[in-house]
Amino acid sequence: MNRPYLYAALLLLTQCSKCKDDPKPGQDKLPPVTQEGENTFGCLLNGQVWTPRGNDGFSNYTVDYDPTRAQGTLSIAAARIRSATNDHQTLGLFSDSIQATGTYRLRTQGRHGAGMMDVRTGCQYYAVDASTYCRGRLTLTRLDRQAGIVAGTFEFVLAKPGCDTVRVTEGRFDKKL
Repeated sequence: MNRPYLYAALLLLTQCSKCKDDPKPGQDKLPPVTQEGENTFGCLLNGQVWTPRGNDGFSNYTVDYDPTRAQGTLSIAAARIRSATNDHQTLGLFSDSIQATGTYRLRTQGRHGAGMMDVRTGCQYYAVDASTYCRGRLTLTRLDRQAGIVAGTFEFVLAKPGCDTVRVTEGRFDKKL
């Protein structure tokens, strides 16, 4: 085989794979994974980019950490709100017994869980509900009380009878408290 053709083919293949990774203009993309208090949140929800957006008078992204309650409680909530169409989705993660960075297992009726509410479909997945399946992980990469920054990554699966399975992957958050 002629070497110039081989090099051209390899170059073409590498360029095509780059095109798949780069979003088209106006297409959503995930925020970078950071730990600087950038006030970002994003994930892939069933393979589609999901970031908070819209407003109903309340913040569409909140993170609360209370080191004095239940040995350290963490609550993360993000919403997509389209009030004109009543299309509202909320994703959340919650945990207690959080005092340091590390990886925490998310599960049904555990100390660490995740949930989702989808107004359009009527499905509500709450990890405290025994009929909801919840499995995943939350990794805190920064928990800096002095700087007031909490950051990390997450992934989880939620399922409930009568509702579609929800797969959240490549989740990341970085919040200045």
